[in-house]
Amino acid sequence: MKIDEQLLKSYSAEIRTYKEKEAIFHEGDSPSFYYQIIEGIVKVNNYNEEGKEFIHNILGKGQSFGDAHLFIDKKYCVNAYALKPLTVIVLPRKNFINLIKENPHVSLEINACLSYRLYFKMKMMHDIVSQNPATRIIGLFDYLKSYTDCEDQHSFNIKLTRQQIADLTGLRVETIIRTIKKMEKDNLVKIQERKICY
Repeated sequence: MKIDEQLLKSYSAEIRTYKEKEAIFHEGDSPSFYYQIIEGIVKVNNYNEEGKEFIHNILGKGQSFGDAHLFIDKKYCVNAYALKPLTVIVLPRKNFINLIKENPHVSLEINACLSYRLYFKMKMMHDIVSQNPATRIIGLFDYLKSYTDCEDQHSFNIKLTRQQIADLTGLRVETIIRTIKKMEKDNLVKIQERKICY
């Protein structure tokens, strides 16, 4: 979901920058802003009791994050970090709610976006319990591809490292490498200059 930047600015949105690995918000913080990425990559994660990281999402240009928390009176249950130098447009929560009330078409688009995310999150959770590593990986790739207009086979460039794919699917890096090689043989993906195209 991308809200027009001029519309955001008309409701007093500001541009902020973050350095690589800098935190944008932490688990337990109160949601105060709508965030939309202008440039860079954001990782949304949390950690279990043993300190093992669970990555919920990796987002890029034009995507928003943390917005679902703005509609409920709950603190963040995730962290957000800049994976690369990041530029975002931020809008205070109160202004965001006013924007939605005064622009019903934006409200409908946000509802559709949140529903779409929930659909693919549920589908990904279904795939992640599979014992078949390829099913888990394809579930993740379908989820990531759903945020784009890419429809053709092998047209979507997976901008994740093998380690990040492992973290997102709960598999070991060695399993990811082996399975992706098999997926390439089965023509499910193409590898071009070590980049995965799905």
